[in-house]
Amino acid sequence: MNTKLTTTTTTDRRTVLRGGLITAASLPLGVTLASCATGGGDEEETTDGGEEPGGETSADNPFGMAADTTVDAVIFDGGYGVDYVEFAAEIFAENHEGSSVEVSPSTQIATELQPRFVGGNPPDLVDNSGAGSIGFNAILDQLEDLNAVIDAPNLEGTTIRDTLYDGVLAPSTYGDKLAAINYVLTVYGVWYSASLFEENGWTPPTTWDEALELGAAAQEQDLYLFGWGTEASTYYQTLAIESAIKEGGDEVRLALENLEPDCWSQEAVQGVFSAMKEAVDAGYFKPGGSGTQFTAAQAQWSNTQEFLLYPSGSWIENEMRDQTTEGFEMMGISSMSLTSDPALGPDALHSTAGEPFIVPSDGNTAAGMELLRTMLSKESAENFAATKLAPTIVRDTVPEDGFGSTALVSQTDLLSAAGENIFTFNFVNTYGMNPEQLPIWNSFLDGSKSVEDLTSELQAITDRIREDDTIDKVEVS
Repeated sequence: MNTKLTTTTTTDRRTVLRGGLITAASLPLGVTLASCATGGGDEEETTDGGEEPGGETSADNPFGMAADTTVDAVIFDGGYGVDYVEFAAEIFAENHEGSSVEVSPSTQIATELQPRFVGGNPPDLVDNSGAGSIGFNAILDQLEDLNAVIDAPNLEGTTIRDTLYDGVLAPSTYGDKLAAINYVLTVYGVWYSASLFEENGWTPPTTWDEALELGAAAQEQDLYLFGWGTEASTYYQTLAIESAIKEGGDEVRLALENLEPDCWSQEAVQGVFSAMKEAVDAGYFKPGGSGTQFTAAQAQWSNTQEFLLYPSGSWIENEMRDQTTEGFEMMGISSMSLTSDPALGPDALHSTAGEPFIVPSDGNTAAGMELLRTMLSKESAENFAATKLAPTIVRDTVPEDGFGSTALVSQTDLLSAAGENIFTFNFVNTYGMNPEQLPIWNSFLDGSKSVEDLTSELQAITDRIREDDTIDKVEVS
């Protein structure tokens, strides 16, 4: 897929986490997803802005970062927390004596950082992620081209580009510009407890008809098929889009990506919406989700097991690590299709590199890129996989046993089964749609809106963005 922009405290966490590579699956992290929280740490204006004199370039300092630099890094405090960046920050500080990194957690990236972009004092490195991320179309011309980072050597001396999985740079490449480096290889799917399913003789559904049959079986045991939390209602939008693309093929994806009129009225999209509405009307969704904080809702799935299936990205295991019942055996399946013979095949999978890291041009670009280079080196990437139970875009950092994680092994199996039938879509993040879509989906899932309401309101958002000449459009092909 090609995209193009058209004109129209410092404890030694590194030592602790290094030891944790062996027993990572048991480490308590206690992280939370950003969209539920009210904000991160106090922000400080960078003291190493773009006018800071640079240093000499070398193999150990390929971007010419000045000595005695303090890197201002604002990191989305979501399902992966921020400690993986703090781990890399300690390596950075060891390699550049006199320099350090200030890692500031944030749960509302756009709200907190847009004023800094406007004011010309953005951070040096940003994880532009979460429900409140900044739409890339709004800041694309204020970001550094990160091809320089992936063409640099990692800390082991190997060119970073040669260590990455294929295709992971495509989602954030606009023309020839690499606007972001998505750090985590995310697998999207529908997650379930293998032990609970085995105990009840249930089979994970592959089609929406099978899902509805499972919902009826669960209801007989006073359980629900699905549940949700208010800040994560659009997880079901993601599931719906995945199912529709899997069923209808690439033309469904392209119509949505390119904001086409009536794109939400496509047959495959409507078929999935109708199946979801049937589940809502049958009482297969646990009531009260629109008034429940999303991690509390997720705990109803992973801890008290009140519903069976939950659509999410592969961050879900780490996010709920401290709220998952013993013996849960988390595993994932690809999104359900409408028929048993979908256009992209039954094993087609939504997977993409996520957690987009950006280097603002008005920040200390050398410092931001050097911290990214450190994160993309083997020790940092292995630490992330071991402690977060999810792979980064750096190859060969996950062992066959998945550090004891059934979910991580499941991700590997899903990717292997999908082969080349892997797809992604970016229009929601590109245009910052999620905040407007959240209340619509909350109302749909709680039974207050019809399929017609859902379709017309989502289309209205799409049409408004398409017809607004002040918004740069990204053409996807």
